[in-house]
Amino acid sequence: MMETVVFTNGCFDILHVGHLDLLSRAKALGTKLIVGINSDNSVRQIKGSSRPLVGEKERAEMLIALEIVDEVRIFDEQTPQKLIEEIKPDVLVKGGDWKINEIVGADFVVKNGGKVFSLPLKEGFSTTSIIEKMLGRQSSDDNQPTEGYLFNSLQQHREVFEKIDLEVIESCGNIIVEALKNGNKILLCGNGGSAGDAQHIATEITGRFESERRGLPAIALTTDTSALTAIANDFGFERIFSRQVEALAKEGDVLIGITTSGNSPNIIAAVMEARNIGCKTIGLTGEKGKKIASLCDASVLVPSDRTARIQEAHITIGHLWCEMVDKNL
Repeated sequence: MMETVVFTNGCFDILHVGHLDLLSRAKALGTKLIVGINSDNSVRQIKGSSRPLVGEKERAEMLIALEIVDEVRIFDEQTPQKLIEEIKPDVLVKGGDWKINEIVGADFVVKNGGKVFSLPLKEGFSTTSIIEKMLGRQSSDDNQPTEGYLFNSLQQHREVFEKIDLEVIESCGNIIVEALKNGNKILLCGNGGSAGDAQHIATEITGRFESERRGLPAIALTTDTSALTAIANDFGFERIFSRQVEALAKEGDVLIGITTSGNSPNIIAAVMEARNIGCKTIGLTGEKGKKIASLCDASVLVPSDRTARIQEAHITIGHLWCEMVDKNL
């Protein structure tokens, strides 16, 4: 009997019945199930410094102990692209919170004659909800200050910046610097208030910032012209940024996707298009932005779920990147 290799991946930080259900249905699609898990370092990049709760070796041991799992592979990158290309699975599986066009490695598997499935998730189970329930965490709306709100906002601002991982910011900045050194350009996209962040950072890169260097190539993509409205009518709103990326980007460029939630379909589509072209991708998002972080080569998760705190941090991070550019070019 010919072997059919199925591959799926995730963090699997707290193994729960939702995971078991998905893994069982994935195994049913073939004869061998290989599970890729994010390393501890990779989980921190995607979910923030407080995760994982369980180390990579222990998470791997839990999974391999399951009868339905045949092999577990740990990968250190934010996406499993390299691992998928190494394994060359016949079937690629993700949970139903991922659309087919959002699944990293889908194009590779299909081109090699394989199949890709987005399987519905068992309702009511997620690692994040379990952790929040354990911590008794309230939503940010429940925690809005009723008095002294300006002081509280400034206090939150300070706390956010004290928690931001400077090593991650520097790592992303190095990707930007390297691309500009090689003559490539930086593309930035964001919806709503994040569109303003994209325009601000692009302006600082092209406008010589604090030093008298030459202006460097950076483009803020937008969604507010009549021509782009026509694109939206023809291809759907999710395609506005990806069509611009398709027209403007080339291999070696860097796309920075800015989204406070991390779940913007428009930004995700742009990231996937950039990946297909061969661009490096950077996610700039809030603490719940695991989706965009899981799709990018590198990302910065601002440790807050408040839009104001996230967006002001994005501008500051952009300034830090510009200082790195000034220093190195």
